[in-house]
Amino acid sequence: MTSKAPRPKSFAYDEEDAVATLRFDREERLNALTFEVYREMTATLRALADRPDIRAVVVTGTGRAFCTGGDVQDIIGDLLHRSPEGLLEFTRLTCDLVRAIRELPRPVVASLNGVVAGAGAAIATACDFRIAADTAKIAFLFVRVGLAGADMGMAFLLPRLVGLGRATELLMTGEFVDAAEAHRIGLYHRVVPSAELTAATRETVDLLVRGPAEGLALTKEALNKELHMDLGQALDHEARVQAELMRGEDFHEGFAAFRAKRPPRFRGAPR
Repeated sequence: MTSKAPRPKSFAYDEEDAVATLRFDREERLNALTFEVYREMTATLRALADRPDIRAVVVTGTGRAFCTGGDVQDIIGDLLHRSPEGLLEFTRLTCDLVRAIRELPRPVVASLNGVVAGAGAAIATACDFRIAADTAKIAFLFVRVGLAGADMGMAFLLPRLVGLGRATELLMTGEFVDAAEAHRIGLYHRVVPSAELTAATRETVDLLVRGPAEGLALTKEALNKELHMDLGQALDHEARVQAELMRGEDFHEGFAAFRAKRPPRFRGAPR
């Protein structure tokens, strides 16, 4: 059964052709985050985990920014007056959003339409794919406001994308790098002119929604789990996962399609 679509109030939400799109739409504030955005986006992603009809998720922004981090008026001003317990409550709230992205058993594509900064950079980094407009410069700004660059899991995730040296530079300086450099170091998967971003994102998403949903979910799970394993544990985990998938109909369909020299029609994928 298909559950009802989420109806968040703090950002735009749309579903079409098995794809859910979450769009930051506070254009006048460069899509800065509020407490409500954090809560509702986390809740929305967790709700989508129970929606097998949704096969991929896109996160994007409106206007000239993807997301510029926490809103100075809504969040930063409040934090200056919070108790230690209240501050920890907030930092756990931000980390819960990253956790929800990484735990969602669907591929999440960040479509970076413009400036990516602070918590916006963390959200983009947590996604599985980053397709960027050539205007999408990025910075992990946390040290620029007197905090640690290690925020929202970035000291864990970023070195695994760009290496320890570049991650150290990005997190300790808080400097912007342009889209071309972000692509060169492996942070962005693809960079295109702004006018081509929607089409480029759709190309990636179309490939994903037509893939084997369970196989993709277990790939993402393995990428998360095996970060903590040694080689022997990883080999054992993958052997068990693959053997189980070989019992499923997607494996049989994939083989049949290969023999027939036609595209596979995996279970539940749109025609």
